[in-house]
Amino acid sequence: MSCSSSSSASEDEVEGFDSYRKGGYHAVRIGDSFSGGRYIAQRKLGWGEFSTVWLAYDTRSSEYVALKIQKSAPQFAQAALHEIEVLSAIANGDSSNSKYVVRLIDHFKHTGPNGQHLCMVLEFLGDSLLRLVKYNRYKGLEMNKVREICKCVLTGLDYLHRGLGIIHTDLKLENILLLSTINATKDPIRSGMTPILERPEGNPNGGVTMNIIEKKLKQRARRAAARISGRRASMGGVGGTPKSNRSLDGIDLRCKVVDFGNACWADKQFAQEIQTRQYRSPEVILQSGYSFSADMWSFACIAFELATGEMMFTPKGGQGFNEDEDHLAMMMELLGKIPRKIAIGGARSKDYFDRHGDLKRIRRLKYGSLDKLLVDKFRFSEIDAHEFTGFLGPLLDFEPEKRPTAEQCLQHPWLNVKNLKKTEMKSESGVEKVNVGMSKLQIKVGR
Repeated sequence: MSCSSSSSASEDEVEGFDSYRKGGYHAVRIGDSFSGGRYIAQRKLGWGEFSTVWLAYDTRSSEYVALKIQKSAPQFAQAALHEIEVLSAIANGDSSNSKYVVRLIDHFKHTGPNGQHLCMVLEFLGDSLLRLVKYNRYKGLEMNKVREICKCVLTGLDYLHRGLGIIHTDLKLENILLLSTINATKDPIRSGMTPILERPEGNPNGGVTMNIIEKKLKQRARRAAARISGRRASMGGVGGTPKSNRSLDGIDLRCKVVDFGNACWADKQFAQEIQTRQYRSPEVILQSGYSFSADMWSFACIAFELATGEMMFTPKGGQGFNEDEDHLAMMMELLGKIPRKIAIGGARSKDYFDRHGDLKRIRRLKYGSLDKLLVDKFRFSEIDAHEFTGFLGPLLDFEPEKRPTAEQCLQHPWLNVKNLKKTEMKSESGVEKVNVGMSKLQIKVGR
């Protein structure tokens, strides 16, 4: 969200007028200038718990940028200072801007009616991978497209981990942004947008209250329309026809890792509970300590989601057990029993496991396997499932030190197979060659 063309929060939500107060958000109007007139606000891109993000025009470089304006209360200012420190280290070590990590351009303080706000200027990027998955109607992407995205993310992680000693701690689809927008009309450069250099007369956006009221009315109208459409679809009437597949051809799938508000240096950690729930690693749940390998677990969850359109783990609390226990149970059902030394080795282990390493409150587990799930549920071919599992499996090892590094993953044969399907279709001799090649791919890196 920090530099996206769209918000990481739900599209149907707004930040709320009551947050525009002392210590809260800064009210921005289109045409407002920042940093001595260098940056001019063009339109709102999104918002988060700590900040709002605006498309801005940099009058010095004549380029569009993302302007992130932090809430003014001391705790938010402190969080912004930390993020600026991390982003500055990232920018200083990547002079060629080639590591697929978001670039910090500038930072400054801006004083407004609600206090002093720390502001970050970041390169303008496109839609998140979550938006891409939604655009693709939650269907799995072609494997070559998954590979392309994975290479970018792994390049970024290798730079962060090996080059800088930084753990991202919150990798997820929302925190990886395409270099450009899916819809060209939303890209200020490709759409030929003329920059706004002064505040429009009678700007309706001048009243933040009015802006939010209008959004809420539109939001209610959209929900009402969706409910009507849903009822019609269930009755087999209008709207019951399934939508056709969307092509991702022509979309630039290069992407960058963003949002370093929760990042930390490996030797200077400040939080035990990290990672968004669905991407959280077992060592974080059990509080047995974490390092770069926690990011690699999250990366594996992302790769699975890109390939299938569904999250790998979506735990929920139930009668007699909580979300953490359900999450651990789901992990074991898919990946096998957690080794006893791992199960009982964390500060929270006694809450969930007995001394034998079995879950206390969820006793009956239905064990399966990753490749079987890919074939049975997601209709992968057995070869595709086997090879994808060969890549993902080691990343999902319960023992963090056994997971391959980003550098090792970049060398994995699965990432370097190109246009396999086209090769398979050429001729019978071609099929034989591919099958021989696939047999050679059955190796695991980093084990």
